[in-house]
Amino acid sequence: MAQTATTQANMTNGVNVDQLVGTIQAIQAKPELAKFQFRSTSRWDGGARSKTTIRSFYGAGQEDSSRKESFVVAGDEPAVLLGTNTAPNAVEAVLKALSSCLTVSFIYPAAAHGVKVESFELTMEGDVDLHGFLKLSDKVRPGLQNIRVTARVKADAPREKIQELLNHAIATSPVMDSLRNPVPVTVTLQ
Repeated sequence: MAQTATTQANMTNGVNVDQLVGTIQAIQAKPELAKFQFRSTSRWDGGARSKTTIRSFYGAGQEDSSRKESFVVAGDEPAVLLGTNTAPNAVEAVLKALSSCLTVSFIYPAAAHGVKVESFELTMEGDVDLHGFLKLSDKVRPGLQNIRVTARVKADAPREKIQELLNHAIATSPVMDSLRNPVPVTVTLQ
């Protein structure tokens, strides 16, 4: 929605609620607008280091290349895991992705319900047993075995409403859903 001197956006928690409602209505009218495809390209940078580049995506019925510059996300491992400790490792990046997704999945509906959030903080802990990654045991999976999330929220709503919004975030977060449910992944060598 374009802003004019006489039109003020309905902003709550930094979210344009009018635009959010408009997006929901547009998707209800044209369900195909809900289809998105996100992309990234990762390149090995020596040792345990990698760099992932993210730029364009497909969404709302069209290719979107509105980003002026690519996002570059570095990956590495701590020294104890043979890295140079210059960036988060992939498991930490998964925790970051979950945290970012839960934040949006909480803040947007809070704004839509008129709940003003003063602060929202998530602390994440994820457990990995290297027996699986190192193929020292076929009884241990190589991935995360457990993730614990602690939420701290200050908002102008009763605890019950905050819990309701948190439950909604957990139920609708695409990253939470991807972690909880198997996602088909294909890997092709070119």
